[in-house]
Amino acid sequence: MKKQAIAIGSILAIALTGCAAGTSSDTSSSIDTDDLLTTTPAATGELDLVTWNLPFGEPASIDPIKSFNYPENTVVANLCEGLMQLQPDFSIEPGLAEKVETPDDLTYIYTIRQGVEFWDGAEMTADDVVFSLGRHADANEGSYWAGGLISNIASIEKTDDWEVTVTLTEPDATFNSYMVTPAGTIVQQAHREAAGDSYGNPTGQVMCTGPYSVGEWDQGQSISLVKNENYWNTAKQAKTTQVDINFIVDSASIATALDTGAIDGSYDVPLGALPTLEKSEAGTLYLGNSLQLVAIIGTGNGAFADPAVRQALMMATDRDAIAATVFEGTATASRSLVPNNGWAYGDSEFTAGRDDLAETAIDIEGAKKVLESATVDITQPISIVYPSERTYYADIISEIANGAREIGLTVEPEGVPSAQFGAFFSDPAAREGHDAFVTYNYMDVPDPLSFLRAIVGSDGSQNYSEYSNPEIDSLLSEAAAATDESERALLVNEVQEAAMEDLPWIPIVDPAVRLFMKDGITGAPASFVYLYYPWAADLGASGE
Repeated sequence: MKKQAIAIGSILAIALTGCAAGTSSDTSSSIDTDDLLTTTPAATGELDLVTWNLPFGEPASIDPIKSFNYPENTVVANLCEGLMQLQPDFSIEPGLAEKVETPDDLTYIYTIRQGVEFWDGAEMTADDVVFSLGRHADANEGSYWAGGLISNIASIEKTDDWEVTVTLTEPDATFNSYMVTPAGTIVQQAHREAAGDSYGNPTGQVMCTGPYSVGEWDQGQSISLVKNENYWNTAKQAKTTQVDINFIVDSASIATALDTGAIDGSYDVPLGALPTLEKSEAGTLYLGNSLQLVAIIGTGNGAFADPAVRQALMMATDRDAIAATVFEGTATASRSLVPNNGWAYGDSEFTAGRDDLAETAIDIEGAKKVLESATVDITQPISIVYPSERTYYADIISEIANGAREIGLTVEPEGVPSAQFGAFFSDPAAREGHDAFVTYNYMDVPDPLSFLRAIVGSDGSQNYSEYSNPEIDSLLSEAAAATDESERALLVNEVQEAAMEDLPWIPIVDPAVRLFMKDGITGAPASFVYLYYPWAADLGASGE
């Protein structure tokens, strides 16, 4: 296990030497994405207890349809299951559905797995499936997954004892992929109806089919996952009897707890904890394949609303320096709005498409040339908002400001409390008077079509600047209807290229997954699958 830690330590040692702000960084400090891990060594034995941490805090709810962020999904992934299941290598396999058939591009016929029991021993039925999928369209349920994918569903019907048919309004080749997310997660209908308003909280909890059930939930402190001894998938039976998940959010406290062994493991290791953990004798720091992206999102206001300004800013920003210093060598400069390796099909097409995009090296003279075509007043300052508690965002914006000065622009960081910052993603009024804001975003599924559609589609769920490009909208519709994966990949590449010209978002870096586990414990996936895959079930003894 230490071999990987030494490799990471070497990367960090180079990164920590730093590079002068505003100068071209040494790209040797960037990680080689080919070295990123998918899994950690498989567990060889069982454990009674593992203590884990959620650095983003306590889940607001464990109701799957309210799971739309790191804390909720990281817990719910071990409790509740979808019709399909995302794997650590980002492939998609059958889950609570044995198979899916698509007789045409509007119809998905799911054969429901028989013999699956909820934690209370009741058998899961096709009626539970129809009910669960239908919850998203019920305004009274308040699903965070409503709209978009769900609004395209024409009907959900039980068409046989163990068969459910979903009919779409328009073709969408990404639909089945989303059955790995809470959009396709199944809960027990009777329990949901009985729990009422307490559903998903410590009192009402949930009733699902996963490898763990909910144990004690000490609000503000921890939640326990207890092994489901009757789990239907015997090949994936949990190897640890109980997993206690804590909610420590302070970076220094997390570093200390992991370094001393008070906590056995954590995903999303804070950047501030890396210098301690890369040399820790307590365990191993792993870097894994990710679907994450750090980017600057335009609001449609100010000078940042001009595509020429955005393009010039990206060209002048030393993204390699940000990857090497701010992320301490655990990220790579972004080539696209699609994170590196963020696809589960069309590998040769998407790889070729990325190779055709601009390099990540800074180009001050080129940026000045692009800026000449701006049609706005470029003397007005550009404000970029970030959550003030996360200081590394300020470091990112500072590096952007350095490049901006080189080309005659002024960028000003604006910190706001995290509670206030969250509104930038949901409330247009919160974005008024601000030019841009930062995001640590991720792809739900390894399909660039769905991610780009959310960002650059005219009605995209994350199109915060009301960006509109009829050519892109046409390509997105054509790609959604393409059943041939190579054809779809080529169409998505065209969208990717156009998006990188207009840049409604400026991609900065693609972070790797940062996972730490104490010696003697292994098995957790290293890749960015832990939001939708039962990662805790793979935890066990390393045999050391």
